[in-house]
Amino acid sequence: MAGINYLSQEGYDKLKAELDELKTTGRSDVAKAIAEAREKGDLSENAEYDAAKEAQGLLELKINDLEKIMASARILDQSTIDTSKVTVFTKVTIKNVKTKKDMTYQLVSESEADLKAKKISVGSPMGQALLGKKVGELAEVKTPNGGSIPFKVVNITV
Repeated sequence: MAGINYLSQEGYDKLKAELDELKTTGRSDVAKAIAEAREKGDLSENAEYDAAKEAQGLLELKINDLEKIMASARILDQSTIDTSKVTVFTKVTIKNVKTKKDMTYQLVSESEADLKAKKISVGSPMGQALLGKKVGELAEVKTPNGGSIPFKVVNITV
């Protein structure tokens, strides 16, 4: 999954808007901050100038990261997704075998993950354990302490 970033149309549009914003307004704001700091005199002892240059570096790094994601992005049509097994963009209802509690999550790309919206990354331990599973199968999610938690796949939808 490292080579291709699968995105929904909404996720792609959101990333594109963020990239455009950073390239226009973000770069303009940083350039103004550098110019203002430069006007304050000696650059060798100018903390504002150093901070503005660091902000510029971080901005360019963020732009570069977003451009890499966009370059390898593939937009998936959610209406053509196979729900016979857990894949990217499917909504999966799982039951914790130990607690008997049901949870529903949508598997999405790294850049669209949002736990509050119940969207988990396919690269996360939970996402990795669920990928390819069918209704009725067990997914063992590895925990950081070396154990695992079993989940049963109850339902798969789009």
